[in-house]
Amino acid sequence: MENANLLFPDETYAIRGALYEVYREIGNGLREEVYQQCLEREFALRSIPFEAKKELRIFYKGEPIEKTYIPDFLCYGKIILEIKAVSSISQEHRAQILNYLHITGYRLGMLANFGAYPKMQVEPWLNDQNSDFLKFPKPPKAVSQSAGDGQWPCAGTDAT
Repeated sequence: MENANLLFPDETYAIRGALYEVYREIGNGLREEVYQQCLEREFALRSIPFEAKKELRIFYKGEPIEKTYIPDFLCYGKIILEIKAVSSISQEHRAQILNYLHITGYRLGMLANFGAYPKMQVEPWLNDQNSDFLKFPKPPKAVSQSAGDGQWPCAGTDAT
């Protein structure tokens, strides 16, 4: 990728490719469970490491609690992917991914919506441990299955 400051650029590019392929293949308007199963197959076809519905520990003041969180996908062991099949992503969906990043300590999350028409929506979210949650200054845009808007979270000088 051209920008070395992007957080996990190769991994997010591969995940986006799988998301767009599923959307291109089956379109919008189906139930979330259908997209879940199709993505599992597409990730396997592309050799993208993933765990579907993996139980993750939640931490409170640095200590794990009994309650756990189960994201739709954990990709590459470090990127939380939440999928939706709704007409548009709401503030509640955005709050959900932000909360999941915060309580698990993972740095990058992706929110993908297969229900949007005519283009699916993909939003990246960054959990910066040194400050509040960071997001691009521009509001997220829907992206087509053939080309994204090229905007992904920056990790500053720490791109690992």
